[in-house]
Amino acid sequence: MNSITFRSILLFISIYLIACQNKSMVHKDPIPVHDSIRLYSNILGEERRINVWKPKTYNTEKQELTVLYMPDGGIHEDFPHIANTLEKLIADKSISPILLVGIENTVRGRDLTGFSNTDYDKQFCPQSDGAKNFRAFIQSELKPHIDSTYRTTSESGIIGESLAGLFVMETFLKHPNSFDFYIAFDPSLWWNNHYLNRKADSLLKVFPNSKKTLWFAGSSVEDISIHTRNLNQSLQQHSPTQITWKYSDETEEKHHTIFRATKEKAITWTLTNL
Repeated sequence: MNSITFRSILLFISIYLIACQNKSMVHKDPIPVHDSIRLYSNILGEERRINVWKPKTYNTEKQELTVLYMPDGGIHEDFPHIANTLEKLIADKSISPILLVGIENTVRGRDLTGFSNTDYDKQFCPQSDGAKNFRAFIQSELKPHIDSTYRTTSESGIIGESLAGLFVMETFLKHPNSFDFYIAFDPSLWWNNHYLNRKADSLLKVFPNSKKTLWFAGSSVEDISIHTRNLNQSLQQHSPTQITWKYSDETEEKHHTIFRATKEKAITWTLTNL
């Protein structure tokens, strides 16, 4: 085995390990003022911590807000830097005020993956195929709680990176009416022998007749970018007219840099194309 192949294998394994475990905080982002909610889920059979960020105008103006849901939404996960980014974009008038709802992880690999029949996947995510329950929790328990507690519109979206990006893309392709807009960074489309890539054409052909917006990006990591580019081709060939979408091929970014490097343009483009 030559050194290049060996390094590629090590990189791929590291992506699996990072994707399936709970994410740890690398950047010490300022923690914004937010609401912290403990919500018991009958569907998941456990209590979940939910973090809700409101724009400064929420208490002074009585507008109803679009809601952005986020897996990996714990205080020591991605919630602080996305909340701070939204605050900046709203202050710059790049986007309208929006509500952020972060869902803290418990068993990340379980909640964010669908079924896999490959032994290789099971080595790194021994608990999997929980995405259907996690999605049902968001739709049937979390959304009603948020809508009854805060002033919200009927419009909602979801944002995620890596394994959370896989959850975003699976929801978009297989359950598109779950949200109105979708944002995914370096989604782990390799899952289950790149199942979503293999099924994308047929899923797009039966896409519901409702308007949806999608932004997704792939980094320079070859084992990820090959699948995001293939999905881009499927959308180019089979995307129905009711989908407004954009693929960002981020060849200068790595898996661990793409989220922060592209989040502002991703959020701005998506929310201005609803």
